[in-house]
Amino acid sequence: MSELRYFSSQLIPGISSLSWFTTIVPLVMVLVITAVKDATDDYFRYKSDQQVNNRLSQVLISGSLQNEKWMKIRVGDIIKLENNQFVAADILLLSSCEPYGLCYIETAELDGETNLKVRQALTITSDLGDLSKLTDFDGKVICEPPNNKLDKFTGTLFWRDSKHPLDNDNMLLRGCVLRNTEWCFGLVIFAGLQTKLMQNCGRTTFKSTSIDKLMNTLVLWIFAFLICMGVILAIGNTIWESWTGRHFQVFLPWDEFQSSAVFSGFLTFWSYIIILNTVMPISLYVSVEVLRLGHSYFINWDQRMYHSQTDTAAEARTTTLNEELGQVEYVFSDKTGTLTQNIMVFKKCSINGQTYGDVYDEFKQKVEITEKTACVDFSSNLLYDRGFKFYDCRLVEAIKLEDPAAQDFFRLLALCHTVMPEEKSEGHLVYQAQSPDEGALVTAARNFGFVFRARTPETITLCEMGRAVTYQLLAILDFNNVRKRMSVIVRNPQGQIKLYSKGADTVIFDLLDPSSEDLKCTTSVHLNEFAGEGLRTLALAYKDLDEDHFEVWMKKFLYASTVIENREDQLAVLFEEIEQGLKLLGATAIEDKLQDGVPETVASLNLADIKIWVLTGDKLETAMNIGYSCNMLRDDMNEVFVLTGCTLLEVQQQLRSAKEQILGPGRASSAGDVEKAEMFADVLEETIIEEYALVINGHSLAHAMEPQLEHVLLDLACLCKTVICCRVTPMQKAQVVELVKRHKRAVTLAIGDGANDVSMIKTAHIGVGISGQEGMQAVLSSDYSVAQFRYLRCLLLVHGRWSYFRMCNFLWYFFYKNFAFTLVHFWYGFFCGFSAQTVYDQWFITLFNIVYTSLPVLAMGLFDQDVSDQNSLRYPSLYKPGQQNLLFNKRQFFLCLVQGVSTSSLLFFIPFAAFSVMEKEDGSDLSGQQVFAVTIATSLVIVVTVQIGLDTHYWTVVNNFFVWGSLIVYFAILFAMQSDGMFGIFTSNFPFVGTARNCLSEKSVWLVILLTTVVCVVPGLAVSFLRVELFPTLTDKVRHVQQFRKRQGPQEQSLRRVRRTSSHRSAYAFSHQQGYGELITSGKNMKMSTVSSASSPGRTPQSSTWIENMLKRKNAVSCVFDESTGAPLKTDSTEN
Repeated sequence: MSELRYFSSQLIPGISSLSWFTTIVPLVMVLVITAVKDATDDYFRYKSDQQVNNRLSQVLISGSLQNEKWMKIRVGDIIKLENNQFVAADILLLSSCEPYGLCYIETAELDGETNLKVRQALTITSDLGDLSKLTDFDGKVICEPPNNKLDKFTGTLFWRDSKHPLDNDNMLLRGCVLRNTEWCFGLVIFAGLQTKLMQNCGRTTFKSTSIDKLMNTLVLWIFAFLICMGVILAIGNTIWESWTGRHFQVFLPWDEFQSSAVFSGFLTFWSYIIILNTVMPISLYVSVEVLRLGHSYFINWDQRMYHSQTDTAAEARTTTLNEELGQVEYVFSDKTGTLTQNIMVFKKCSINGQTYGDVYDEFKQKVEITEKTACVDFSSNLLYDRGFKFYDCRLVEAIKLEDPAAQDFFRLLALCHTVMPEEKSEGHLVYQAQSPDEGALVTAARNFGFVFRARTPETITLCEMGRAVTYQLLAILDFNNVRKRMSVIVRNPQGQIKLYSKGADTVIFDLLDPSSEDLKCTTSVHLNEFAGEGLRTLALAYKDLDEDHFEVWMKKFLYASTVIENREDQLAVLFEEIEQGLKLLGATAIEDKLQDGVPETVASLNLADIKIWVLTGDKLETAMNIGYSCNMLRDDMNEVFVLTGCTLLEVQQQLRSAKEQILGPGRASSAGDVEKAEMFADVLEETIIEEYALVINGHSLAHAMEPQLEHVLLDLACLCKTVICCRVTPMQKAQVVELVKRHKRAVTLAIGDGANDVSMIKTAHIGVGISGQEGMQAVLSSDYSVAQFRYLRCLLLVHGRWSYFRMCNFLWYFFYKNFAFTLVHFWYGFFCGFSAQTVYDQWFITLFNIVYTSLPVLAMGLFDQDVSDQNSLRYPSLYKPGQQNLLFNKRQFFLCLVQGVSTSSLLFFIPFAAFSVMEKEDGSDLSGQQVFAVTIATSLVIVVTVQIGLDTHYWTVVNNFFVWGSLIVYFAILFAMQSDGMFGIFTSNFPFVGTARNCLSEKSVWLVILLTTVVCVVPGLAVSFLRVELFPTLTDKVRHVQQFRKRQGPQEQSLRRVRRTSSHRSAYAFSHQQGYGELITSGKNMKMSTVSSASSPGRTPQSSTWIENMLKRKNAVSCVFDESTGAPLKTDSTEN
């Protein structure tokens, strides 16, 4: 609006001394480019929305199924879902192809869990399998209003004169995927924005960067500065007209409307506002958008962030946040599908005191397993899983030699589980496991000759070493979070009753018979070795049961299974009774495969002072295990605080106790010290030398987020190096992010791959979506998308840091050249009677910012690099200046203003002084306003061009072309516009005829230009040189090393990988929730016609590289990773 006012003022002859085109041309260019950019962004957002809205579902309309777009689905529609199809709305399950109206769903997009969950239709609707019955369905559902509670639903179905209660087990929520169920029908309860998934997504807010906010503030300051200059010059005009100007009224009378010197000053004020309006950065915003667009394309084109397996490149889905990527302090990450692949691999085991899984050479030395290592050949087993890989041949030999312990070991794995099998064709087994770890164990047993083929409610059928063996299933002692183990009781073909149990070693060891004491000690050592490699462990044991004892126990079990009160407690007592006196078989070690490069990425981000918080819907034990695998949690940490309080009081006590343990009782703030705590929070964080971690579950988090506790929670979390929030809902993820945004002056980034991550992605300053296994909902809601978590390292440390560095340099130079250009008019005003006469030619004023100096500064903002991408990754501490906002802030702007003012004064006064004593070579007078204007304009263009050349760290062909090309263009346009031909055609528009030719042909003029350039540039150059020599920053040091290495040529480095060491044991390689035991023994999930069996496709295991303990203190010595080897390097991280 201010530019439009300037343009309007320029149409008033009494005010304006400039032509209309000096402002309207740049303004039109700015508006057009901005409009095109915004329209492009809106179009791509529209395309993303259409991808989801145009998905098709089968809807029952007029007795037939018709394809309808998701956006047209309405409440009350009956839709048909097929296997592996996304659920389009929140629907009430009416019927399915499975017995009793059962169906299986994957809820990864909702809670991050990929293990299957069971949903069941009401008995009264389970027979609605054909279209005619569904067409006649006229039930009425009354339910709760739309809300974001994913684990709760309350409603009632009124049909056939009866009421039927509805709960979450009858619902299929939008975002779920139908699995292992050919088809099902459902009634739409909530659609569109009313679905629980969308209720958890949060509001879409406009995101702007801290640079944007700073620019808006600076523009207001510049506007105030412009007004001040106008007022000063207006006052000067009033005084001059009063004291001096009145003597000229005889031959220069005032215009009719000028009645006094004060009124003349008033008109002069507006005249100077128009002349000096070039200090207002008209083209700044459009230039910034051009830079951001270019930076976005660099992200899209980066081959280092291209994932060839999925043919997925990184994508900048917005062009407004690039420099914010260089200022991130907090990263909030999902776990499943983001940090992990959610693929479990059977890696090692311990059987009867002997470990298997390692490979040894002829000298009995352990050999590292690589892709070239030969795998065990399982082809003699016709039912083996081709994706399963194991490298230790000794275990296969033990099975072939019929080692009793080895056979019992895998027999246990084949019997003790709740896996559902399906044999789609002869020998083609597909296992449907409740959790991927269970599937990995059953698949391992399958490959070693104990193949789980089929189950009924009463039997389990195995194929043992090629022979079909059927076991009678007598009881399943199901898993829960208290028992931490699962057992089955079976009768083998010989009539013997066996109890097989697997579970956490801490639990199983307490139940062992004293005869297993020696084996327990040996196995415990093996478990520590497995845990040290980050593997998830389980202990396996068995027991022979006496027939009479079992019959007595079975009667108690059947009775306890039917009681109403305290059923679970009574069953738990019975389970523990029969599980006493177990004999140890051994232990398993499963690798929960992280995504490639996750530990290295986490380590690098930590060294860059980026704090990583894991927010996951998964269980506490699983989340902690991944924390150890990623090196977020380590054994050498002083304390890992686990908060599991169930009440507000318990949580409050746990928070305060943890905080007191870190700070001491005297330094921990109370609830009344909130303001004081916030004031000293940053100081306290810096004084904590020890390393702590915080793990909190969703129920405790809900209490901790209460207003009276949220400050305590945030203070404690910020004092910890690692924070893991588990069992959190999507909305809680967003609340945690919002808490940090609200109370910490820090840039936040959220990264996830599922729909359950959308809310935190939208809430954070920057949202990153991973194109993973959980659909595209997170990507569609994100600002940036990548294929793997490891690419976050390059996105932040390279592109983010470069974007911030380039934007800051661009802004500094942009403001500098505008001040240097415009303020010459201010100094000139004191020598032209404050008459609002311009120094420069009007065409120079018009073209200075859009032609003469626009391309060099854009080239610097697009291509400049202070250090290379390799060194940006090698030295993560280079990222810290962005977090501290050091490169461009209000202080830097003030220094830029000082340099701009000093340059403008030198540009004016040096030629002014020189011209007062200069003469031409023939002795004639050289001075004249037009000659003076050309000299200053030429000096200005050369000074700002030389300055940008000195400030450019990385020269490209484009930089050279733009910088030196701009100088050539300036002189070409200068001579063209002041030529005789142009004057002959446009006499009134080009009055400076011949000035350039006459002026620049004089050696004395070039001497003045040279002197002005040297005096303007040398002081800044000297200051920069002394700063680098006396007070070098880490960037200066790295640049020096980079230049040295470039001169020396490539250096060979011999760096070794280091592996993670930890004694932490995770014994949860099976489901972490109530199992399917009761469902299996009831027979409800069994097919009516045939008994199915199954196998989960194996995956090729890849050896993980674990990282050594990263760093004891962030400001001491930084450890970084060599790109090719992942090995750490040590660097000085001090940033002056």
